[in-house]
Amino acid sequence: MDSWIYIWLVLLVATLILEGITVGLTSIWVSGGAFAALIVAFLHGPQWLQVTVFFVVTFILLFFTRPWAMKYFNNKRIRSNYEETIGKEVRVIERVDNHLETGKVIYNGMEWTARSLNDDETFEPDEYAIVENVVGVKLIIKRKEA
Repeated sequence: MDSWIYIWLVLLVATLILEGITVGLTSIWVSGGAFAALIVAFLHGPQWLQVTVFFVVTFILLFFTRPWAMKYFNNKRIRSNYEETIGKEVRVIERVDNHLETGKVIYNGMEWTARSLNDDETFEPDEYAIVENVVGVKLIIKRKEA
């Protein structure tokens, strides 16, 4: 038997085990390439063809199916607390003024430094605003539409 069959088999098994351990869609693409190369090896294809098939299939799987798989299979990622604030309502507890570099808001019981989306717009204590973005540890807020 061709020794390349063993090489592709070991690579296939190793990447499948790695994928099983990580469960993060990290090496499944290489497994597909190794499987395709293993088939070529079983059909007694030349080594250059096996290697070419391995790289081409791995690239095709990675390039074309990874975005789809990440969207549908890796969508259970827990958003961090700053990501969940975007689009949410916050209460101003300290005047938000970009020129004076002041401002604090409360979101979900936590105090955050805040800045206005528009430099010339200020917010007074007890006003409500919407989080537009997060930059570093500052919430960027905008006027709440009535």
